[in-house]
Amino acid sequence: MKSFDIPQKFRSGLVGRIKDWRKVRDPRKKELQPVELDFGSHTILLPRHFGFCYGVENAIEIAYKAVDQNPGKRIFLISQMIHNPDVNHDLESQGVRFILDTNGSQLIPWDEITKEDVVITPAFGTTVEIENLLRQKGVQTETYNTTCPFVEK
Repeated sequence: MKSFDIPQKFRSGLVGRIKDWRKVRDPRKKELQPVELDFGSHTILLPRHFGFCYGVENAIEIAYKAVDQNPGKRIFLISQMIHNPDVNHDLESQGVRFILDTNGSQLIPWDEITKEDVVITPAFGTTVEIENLLRQKGVQTETYNTTCPFVEK
């Protein structure tokens, strides 16, 4: 199983240990019951699948590589990277700007985007129209396409 290089601040030691325990106990992910954490007076039930999924970790890794590999360049995300405000805000704090908001409203006009800019496709993908528009502008959309492989299918 591939492991991803994402910022440590988005990792949880507890979540990591629980997921590692589940991997050993149920490598084929057949068990659907929740994990039960018993603290005596309190019991916490965690769903079978929790934390960042494969597609989200992949997207985060690619987005941060885009930032690291392009110092001084303008970097845009078509829209939110993932449904996680902490990740989105952190990318914004590093200079990444959003072209569209979550409702699809334009934040930055398309005519301001140039072929010298870096444009990241979010984990949710984008429309064929937007992909075509960016290609017509000469923007390399394949380099930082973080679309989840399961979404693409």
